[in-house]
Amino acid sequence: MKTFIWTDLDEEARKDALSRPVGLSDPALTKSVRDIMDTVKSGGDKAVLDFTEKFDGVKLDFLRIRPEDLEAAWKALAEDEKNAINVARKNIKKFHQAQIPKDIEVETTKGVICRREARAIETAGLYVPGGTAPLVSTLLMLAVPAKVAGVKQRIVVTPPGKDGKINPAILAAAYRCKVTDVFACGGAQAIAALAYGTETIPRCVKIFGPGNAYVATAKSLAAQEPGGPAIDMPAGPSEAMVVANDKANPVFVASDLLSQAEHDTLAQVVCVATSQAVAEKVKAEIETQIATLPRKDIAEKAMAQSRMIIADNRGDVVDIINRYAPEHLILQINKPNTLVPAIRNAGSIFLGPWTPESVGDYASGTNHTLPTYGAARAYSGVTLESFIKYISVQKLSRKGLERLGPTVEKLAEMEGLEAHRRAVSLRLESKA
Repeated sequence: MKTFIWTDLDEEARKDALSRPVGLSDPALTKSVRDIMDTVKSGGDKAVLDFTEKFDGVKLDFLRIRPEDLEAAWKALAEDEKNAINVARKNIKKFHQAQIPKDIEVETTKGVICRREARAIETAGLYVPGGTAPLVSTLLMLAVPAKVAGVKQRIVVTPPGKDGKINPAILAAAYRCKVTDVFACGGAQAIAALAYGTETIPRCVKIFGPGNAYVATAKSLAAQEPGGPAIDMPAGPSEAMVVANDKANPVFVASDLLSQAEHDTLAQVVCVATSQAVAEKVKAEIETQIATLPRKDIAEKAMAQSRMIIADNRGDVVDIINRYAPEHLILQINKPNTLVPAIRNAGSIFLGPWTPESVGDYASGTNHTLPTYGAARAYSGVTLESFIKYISVQKLSRKGLERLGPTVEKLAEMEGLEAHRRAVSLRLESKA
């Protein structure tokens, strides 16, 4: 974990200190993903199955999981596991139900009525990673708000294990969340199937969910195609930033950093410490905790590219946060809520010693599908509105057009668009 003292750095060094791991801009990766997507576009189900055998090491003769298998997985789940899914689902549902938008109607000029009405998207493709860690929580975070929003087709894709089966907890959660269909495929080939549709997998108008570099690149490429699907947000490896002062518990700080480091070897964590003493205590605690992690090898590789930044000035701390725009921001400082108004760029913020990042990942109710790789400068995490679009409606009375028409005619003249002007003037001249 490389250490930087913020006040000692010039502008270039500061950019370097807050740089992300390379990997998502690799031209070879982009070409490989493009080839996979083109093959799925032309080859359909067979191409998806062939890539599943090639990349996942398992030969399947099916893609769709039978509904009765979802139900059986739920029934076979241990009661404490069912309870955990139910509690998380309840909290996620409650938080997202509070986001249901209201239609608005405004009379902008007398006789000119403008409305905005919400509509759910029709089909949502929900990507649930299942490789080194079957992310049951991601299924909940995507399927629950999709259903609350009223999405008719909620399609889950998730990779099979080496035994050819999907983790039963993912199947159980899919049953509990009443998804429309589950398909056993992952990686870029699954994104391509959702983007183009196959004989079995429906084409989706929007694709959601985190994934590795192949998945992130496939989503980006699909969204760039004319008529292609929308995506929830640009995504990269998971990341977290923890701000810690001398009152922070180094055990808690280290555990939050490691909870992201164990995700992926490309995950990045940054600790902003207010002194060298705080930094040393956190580093020592990281060494202690990482030694006993089951995913130690992954966490160690992630920590090797992570950063410790020492900044003892509040203004510098805020500058670091907003420059980096972290996916997860954990504030282990005195009165953390007072810092929130100054934070412009972050996916999700966790306040104080009793708010581990893990609660947001699983069950507090907020969504854990968040912008990474600096995308928090422009993007929100997944919300209910991610599954909704808006239609504007307007209606004018004769009097309304008489009041507003001259303005429209003049603007059309200014643009040289005569047919636009006539669409108004002909009505105003009409005796009907």
